[in-house]
Order: sequence, then structure tokens, then C-alpha cells
Amino acid sequence: MDFTAASLADPLLWGKLFEIIVLNIVLSGDNAVVIALACRALAPAQRTRGIALGAIVAVLLRVVFTVVVASLLSAPFLRIAGAVLLFWIAVKLVLEDGEGDEDAIAASSKLWKAVQTVAIADIVMSLDNVLAIAAVAKDSIPLLVAGLVISIPLIVVGASLITRLLAQFPLLVWAGAGLLGWVAGEMLDSDPWFASNFGAAMMHQLEYPAAILGALLVLGLGYWLKSRRPDPAT
Repeated sequence: MDFTAASLADPLLWGKLFEIIVLNIVLSGDNAVVIALACRALAPAQRTRGIALGAIVAVLLRVVFTVVVASLLSAPFLRIAGAVLLFWIAVKLVLEDGEGDEDAIAASSKLWKAVQTVAIADIVMSLDNVLAIAAVAKDSIPLLVAGLVISIPLIVVGASLITRLLAQFPLLVWAGAGLLGWVAGEMLDSDPWFASNFGAAMMHQLEYPAAILGALLVLGLGYWLKSRRPDPAT
């Protein structure tokens, strides 16, 4: 289904477009958390740019993965590697909590560092999301791209709201990191290698325990590593 003069009058096209927009908003909740966590330490002047760039990167990567990489989801060990990478990102974000008071000279480099963090995390988290979006778009690349691009400002708004909450309630940084650990645990549990060796039924039963363990692992490891760091005030 392409955007031709005839198809623009087809209610089915607009219905599919609406489906993709809504689905991307729902699936991008964790992306908004990552964008907010990565950009929270930026200077206020840089924060808006960071959130916007992060959202654009997230959506563009979603397009690339949906078009090109969806076939790799059945490959064994891919989700395991992605889960490990996501664990690392979550712990890293916790360790960086409270380090946003440095001199503003480094703001530019920190901006691109934040965007890089968003890009890496989204590459990992998009692995599960792309299948649902591709199922709606089917073979229509223009429909897919249009739906995802329209979603950009909605993701920006979500990330902006979360960033404000993080500034007011620093404890939410830990909650966000725990959420990433939860996603990583789910991703680890869903790897085809585990299903083929231990059975899909057993791995399905372990889905929530694996997610809880992932969240606890991130929070526990983050707290332990942070407590071992020297106090900069001393």
C-alpha cells in the first residue's frame, strides 16, 4: 500500500497509519525513559536538543530495523547479547546519576554522548518492537516510514515530561534503570537458544522471574558500584 492519489482516499490506509502511530507510541515508552535518563544531566540549553535528537535517532533506527533486521530476530544468542548490553546501559545510567553539575564547557560532547547512549539502547530494545510494526505495515515501506516519523513529536513530548519528573524526583532514575533491567531480563528469557534447549513452555513460565531478576540485578549492581566510588565532596 503506497501513498498514491487513489490510495489517499482509502480508509484502510489511514486505519493502518493510525495503527502504526499508536503502536509505536505504546512500544516507545521504554525509549522515552532511555532518552530522558540519558539527557537528564545535560545543561538546560542542551537538553531540548538532546531529547529531540534522541527521539529522531530512536525512530530512524526503528525504521531501519523494521525494514532490514527483523529477519535476524530468530537467530540464537542475539537477544542474549542484547540483554547483556542493555544491562550495561542501565547500570551505567545509574552510575552517572548526580554527575550533571560539571562545567558547561563539556556540554557539546555530553550531548552527543547522550545521543549515542540513546542509539545503542534503542538498537537493543527495537529488536522486539519491529515485528509488531512490520506486521501492520506489511510490504508498504512508505506507510511504515510515515507512521514512525509522525510519532517523533509524541516521543519527544513523552521524554520531556519524564525528564522533568527525573529532575524533581531523582529516585525515578533508579526506577527507570530498573525498568531497563526488566526489559533486559525479558529479552534474555526470550532468546531462541533457551527455548530450543529448555523448552518454550518452561521459558514462558520464567518470563516474569527473569524480568524481576533483571531489574534487581541492575539496581543491586548499580548500588554496589556506586557505593564503592569515592565521595567527590571529600
